[in-house]
Amino acid sequence: MQDSIIPTMHFQPGLPRLPIPKLEDTCQRYLASQRPLLNDEQMAQTSKFVREFQTNEGQELQKELKAQDKRNKHTSYISGPWFDMYLRDRRPIVLNQNPFVAFKNDTRAEYNEPVIRAANMTVAAMRFIKTMRAGKLEPEIFHLNPEKSDTKRFRQIASWIPSRFAAYYGILNKAFPLDMSQYFRLFNSTRIPMPERDEFYTTPTARHLVVMKNGNFYAFDVLDKDGMVLPALEIYAHLKYIYEDTTPRPAHPIGFLTGEERSTWAKLRKHIVDTSEHNKATLDIIDTAAFCLCFDDVSPTDEVGLSRAFLYGDGGNRWFDKSFSLLLAKNGLMSVNFEHSWGDGVAVLRFFNETFKLSTESPAVSPGSSPASVDSSSLVKVLSFDLDDTAKEGIETAIASYNSRTSSLSMNALRYDRYGKKLLKQEGFSPDGIMQLSFQMAYYKQTGGKVGATYESCSTAAFKHGRTETIRPATVETLRASQAFADSSKSNEEKRKFLKDCSNKHNQLTKEAAMGQGWDRHLFALRSLAEQKGSHLGIFSDPAYSSICHIILSTSSIFSPAILAGGFAPVIPTGYGIGYFPEEENLLLGVTTYPDSPNGSEFAECVKESWDEIHDVLVSTKK
Repeated sequence: MQDSIIPTMHFQPGLPRLPIPKLEDTCQRYLASQRPLLNDEQMAQTSKFVREFQTNEGQELQKELKAQDKRNKHTSYISGPWFDMYLRDRRPIVLNQNPFVAFKNDTRAEYNEPVIRAANMTVAAMRFIKTMRAGKLEPEIFHLNPEKSDTKRFRQIASWIPSRFAAYYGILNKAFPLDMSQYFRLFNSTRIPMPERDEFYTTPTARHLVVMKNGNFYAFDVLDKDGMVLPALEIYAHLKYIYEDTTPRPAHPIGFLTGEERSTWAKLRKHIVDTSEHNKATLDIIDTAAFCLCFDDVSPTDEVGLSRAFLYGDGGNRWFDKSFSLLLAKNGLMSVNFEHSWGDGVAVLRFFNETFKLSTESPAVSPGSSPASVDSSSLVKVLSFDLDDTAKEGIETAIASYNSRTSSLSMNALRYDRYGKKLLKQEGFSPDGIMQLSFQMAYYKQTGGKVGATYESCSTAAFKHGRTETIRPATVETLRASQAFADSSKSNEEKRKFLKDCSNKHNQLTKEAAMGQGWDRHLFALRSLAEQKGSHLGIFSDPAYSSICHIILSTSSIFSPAILAGGFAPVIPTGYGIGYFPEEENLLLGVTTYPDSPNGSEFAECVKESWDEIHDVLVSTKK
């Protein structure tokens, strides 16, 4: 796929470590985030808890956290507890953890035929694996000054510098190497359910792919014994054989169990393994596969149908525990659905972009290609399970639970064509900041003046084993702007100033978060230490802390020209899951809600009204 001058992991040993913020800075940022959510009396009480914490127990916990961090220089202070948080979560990972990101179609319609697209994507994925494992995949670098650093000369010099110093050379040139420690978890990996804490399992030596169709499992090698990618037309032949197979759907599709409550699934999985060596071997093939490819029997035609198909879809034709699955609809739409404990968007997006580019610009299989003359009936292994009554009853319960949960999720989509990020940037505003403001304005409209706890994810991959930090987009500035836009006496010039204040504040919060200077992860780590010691501190028992961690507006956006859509469910039963994509000339929004959430379509309509109001201000005060 690539032949990078700089070895893939060259910068990794010298990456800067994720900083532990100063305790007083975290306390100040925390109070600033609480200010728009609390009245004066509540704010006074929370401030008291924070002062006590900062003066007393917080100091001791901070010392302990720093000492622990010093003993573990190979990683970050957040990596362990964050991974642990995911793996201890007993809720089903479907809707609660796994998001989806859908690919745009190939511009040539004939290349979107499901088997052709699956073959091209599989070949691209395997070439990605080989390139990465050979150390030839370009290191992930964020270039602030690409004219200076995104050059052959920069790469040549960087490759000569010893690994432990190379990252500093990049930083001096405003080229920030990103952590790539999560990449090895992309392939041949799965989450194993356990009674109290799941395990994550990777077997990089496995050479096969698992394919699902109509609830049935198939496996075949995609690498030969020397580690070379099988010929594309052979892979195409095997996929075509599977796609055309008419084996009936099993009466008890075991895939539903991966969408079950984790301890329940752990108990059933152990039972299934203990009752049959055959079952153990079958599960091992699924667990160790490079990834899972799922052929679906649906053809979504709109954003909502697409989101339903790819966020959860047919639970009997899924293995949600895999690090990621490629999902193929009958009309050629394709998506990634990924398990979230092992990593974040940076690794998934890199895989997404590279494989989309290769599979569309240099497809290995074309509509005129003939499958290789191979005996797929002997080379493709059909996987099966021996299920007793206990397992069957467990699957029946899982199906009922899955259908109940997924059918309770409502989805709304909005495509807006009056402007996009191009106009916002021309007028000097942060597109992301204005999008986040529009959600605050919409919630303010819908609830009659309320502010909801809001989450936006920000990567801290500029640091060794960085994960994410939270941007808190609900600020004093967004509250003032929401009030101003609701006030007919305010002029458009005044409203523009409020827009600018929000944009500037959001830029500040984003930079702080990216540099590991938010408050969420720091307080999370300190609380984890306190819980280990059995301490019950006022700051964490304060209702205001519970409230701000009870995320109403959970928001996320990934920027890539290869992305068609993406989404996830709300993180609480009364919240929203908001996926948004500001494109050059338009704005896209997806909103998911549960029955206890405020009305999702009403919220989307309020967002549209907010976008209209912002547009009118921008146009009437245009520079």
